[in-house]
Amino acid sequence: MKKLLVSLALGLGLLTAGSFALAQTAAPAAATASETKAAAPADAAAPAAEAAAASAPAADASAPAAVPNKGDTAWMMVSTLLVILMTVPGLALFYGGLVRSKNMLSVLMQVMVTFSLIVVLWFIYGYSLAFTEGGAFFGGWDRLFMKGIWDNAAGTFANAATFSKGVVIPEIVFAAFQATFAGITGALIVGAFAERMKFSAVLAFMVLWFTFSYAPIAHMVWFWMGPDAYTGKEVVDAMNGKAGYLWQMGALDFAGGTVVHINAAVAGLVGAFMVGKRIGYGKEAMAPHSLTLTMVGASLLWVGWFGFNAGSALEANGFAALAFINTFGATAAAVLAWCVGETLMRGKASMLGAASGAVAGLVAITPAAGNVGIGGALVIGFLSGFAGLWGVNGLKKLLGADDTLDVFGVHGVCGILGAILTGVFNSPSLGGPGYVADWVTATGVTAGDFSIAAQVWTQTKAVLITVIWSGVVSLVSFKLVDLVIGLRVTEEEEREGLDISSHGETAYNR
Repeated sequence: MKKLLVSLALGLGLLTAGSFALAQTAAPAAATASETKAAAPADAAAPAAEAAAASAPAADASAPAAVPNKGDTAWMMVSTLLVILMTVPGLALFYGGLVRSKNMLSVLMQVMVTFSLIVVLWFIYGYSLAFTEGGAFFGGWDRLFMKGIWDNAAGTFANAATFSKGVVIPEIVFAAFQATFAGITGALIVGAFAERMKFSAVLAFMVLWFTFSYAPIAHMVWFWMGPDAYTGKEVVDAMNGKAGYLWQMGALDFAGGTVVHINAAVAGLVGAFMVGKRIGYGKEAMAPHSLTLTMVGASLLWVGWFGFNAGSALEANGFAALAFINTFGATAAAVLAWCVGETLMRGKASMLGAASGAVAGLVAITPAAGNVGIGGALVIGFLSGFAGLWGVNGLKKLLGADDTLDVFGVHGVCGILGAILTGVFNSPSLGGPGYVADWVTATGVTAGDFSIAAQVWTQTKAVLITVIWSGVVSLVSFKLVDLVIGLRVTEEEEREGLDISSHGETAYNR
């Protein structure tokens, strides 16, 4: 184990050194390059309200530079902290309570260390690959090691635009906020193969998967040139052509339905198949050891998710408020729906079901948070409660995989549901916000141009591309790690529990 961890550390060191060398030789990005989180219907030739942007090019070089609003900046810093809260300790406790006591500590370690690993990789090269101008699938190297965050010419920090023209926040705040998204996405995956995978193998897989699945999908869905680039109809095609592949298709994803949940869920499902079933699965009792901790974790997830979703507006404004209330209502509706479903199935509603329902609602509303009206959010939340219940019962049996903590059953199923229904309820005729007035002025798009059928098809294509991309990258990554390190602990170590066998300590004194 020590040799493997040392090898991993050396590998990361070499990667860092190589990346630094690339940073010194990489060609500078175009003067109009931008780092942007957004999703919008490119075929309508206008960014949508649910888009969130960073670092947009100035329309007029002689115009005075925009100054970050202190309220927006403070809100984004708070949102970043909330996403950290929902990961460590929120997700860690939610997952930890669901495993057997002999594996509690191992899950806490996998979540915390995976999150930390990906945050470091994000600031080295991940942010640059995801949020700088490059191609349709990958960004460039303009922000390698966060180079250029300090603007020497201006003597201040570089700015990142929000989705409103002329409104900016410090780019370092945007980069930190996005780092938490990358980190929690990797941490979500570990629930699928909990209780039997080598710690070193988990970390090695995360390096590969983050590099070749998370960063490119984030770029494909969220990168575009920013609202200030759309100065008139004559530049629309050129600006859209520089965006990520799925953005150009018109995929809507406010806070990560494709990028985070479907992406992670597919990786988890592939991992569950590749690692194999736990010893005694289906024959021995494997009940959660502490539903109390799971409840605490689910509650922290719910609180932290307000930063995850409402923070994705990148401003303290009406769209942040819309995402906030939608996150509130959809989650509550999903809790009720899951409890109703359990009562109909088994005659009783469970605490585990209520906590799982909350997560299902949070997942489903993520891509829709700032894209739909309150009524649409309630419908999405209610449907996700039933969908998640089916995912962890019916679908899990059909697939036959030992997805330990139902990562695909909840995050995959409800992420797909939310992503597709975003295309329905974004429609102004159903209470959705439609397109942003600021950009309608420049491009001539009107609410009447919205087609539910066309948008649902676009959403479906985005889901399919995400599933295939993450599935292939995950399969190759797991196979490589298996060949070099080996994925699974020995039978003796698995029976003893990973707390002792992998970490030499226990979560509880016995």
